[in-house]
Amino acid sequence: MIKNTDALSQTQARKDALRIAEVAYKSIDTRSAISSAVSIKDDVLTVADKTYTLSSGKNVWVVGAGKSSITAAYALEEVLGDRIAGGVIIDVEDTGNYLPLKKIQTFIGTHPVPSEQNVESAKHLRDTLSSLGEDDLVIVLVSGGGSTLLCLPKSPVTVETEIAVFEELTDAGASIEEMNTVRKHLSLVRGGNIAETAYPARVIGIVFSDVPGNDIEFISSGPTVRDNTTVDDALAVIKKYNVRALDGLQLMETPKDDKYFARVRNELLVTNTRALQAMAREATSLGYIPKIVTDRFSGEAREVASQVLDELDNAEKGTVLLYGGESTVTLTPKAGKGGRSQEMALSALARIRDDELLMPFSSDGHDNTENAGALCDNITKAHASEHELMISEYLDAHRSYDFFTKLGDALITGYTGANVSDLIIALKNRA
Repeated sequence: MIKNTDALSQTQARKDALRIAEVAYKSIDTRSAISSAVSIKDDVLTVADKTYTLSSGKNVWVVGAGKSSITAAYALEEVLGDRIAGGVIIDVEDTGNYLPLKKIQTFIGTHPVPSEQNVESAKHLRDTLSSLGEDDLVIVLVSGGGSTLLCLPKSPVTVETEIAVFEELTDAGASIEEMNTVRKHLSLVRGGNIAETAYPARVIGIVFSDVPGNDIEFISSGPTVRDNTTVDDALAVIKKYNVRALDGLQLMETPKDDKYFARVRNELLVTNTRALQAMAREATSLGYIPKIVTDRFSGEAREVASQVLDELDNAEKGTVLLYGGESTVTLTPKAGKGGRSQEMALSALARIRDDELLMPFSSDGHDNTENAGALCDNITKAHASEHELMISEYLDAHRSYDFFTKLGDALITGYTGANVSDLIIALKNRA
């Protein structure tokens, strides 16, 4: 998965960290997760050990949105074949060249900012579900990035409104739960609306979590989950961050009637725990002492980095600390190009010790840029010195992408087809 392993492997510690990260990526492979959890025999469909009896004919529909959608849909087509009647998938990358779907329509949207392209794709998805009956079964593939892709506002709210809301909340450092509380009330296909549209069909949500804590209500804004938030909750977030883009505009309430969810079952298939446990096993095999610190770190990227370094400073030699979660970056005016993981690595660089290594990276392979993350160690420091780059200058301007790209210390994977939050490897040398 990591395309520049050879270029980055300049020390044993780096080799070990990259090997641990590689195992993490393999452990959350979307196709493997689907093929191991979904099977069909005669007219009995099994999903995560739960069975569903299908009536004769092609009554299985597949829809979904997010960064794992095409890969997951391809895996479902491998398993279910002609039992799939049709469907719609919205993803962020055109993988059709090597994962062509036969039964399911593929639409490519924009991320992290929505567009009219997303709106049109979401319309197709909704239309596919609007005339189903009790004998139909819908498999909904839900993964990170789905909130942006499931953009279907109701007039007078427009996609431009949502873009402005997203940018205001992002710049203010709102959490993913706060962000999605608002977004649920801006779209006809979020916050349980897919379940309502598919009613009275049976619905199985297959969920790949990218949200710390794995609350399925907030993963891709919970399109198949009865929403416990209200318009008032969304308005409280808007007031907290003084969001002006919605001034004078009315939000939508999400479906609350239990009947829409009586035939819905959501299966949390993949979380960052799978990656953390795989990394811990690999660290042990390499002779390290692993510790999974948390699966839900949050807060400003710089503050998370500082806390991780405090814990690493006090760790024994040969320790690997592992973290999963999602940080935020509060941007300044005219902020440059970068991502949460790269900002974290850059902020840690000034105080990283010679026997330490920090590697934050995104599980989807795209840390708001084509870089997946970055390495932070004494080698990175040396590279910065050689290129005469000032850490504080790039950090203040939020230009972590430029910094690590110039140094050659960025992690590059391309889109992975998976998304289970961000991950951090903090390693203390054995010697």
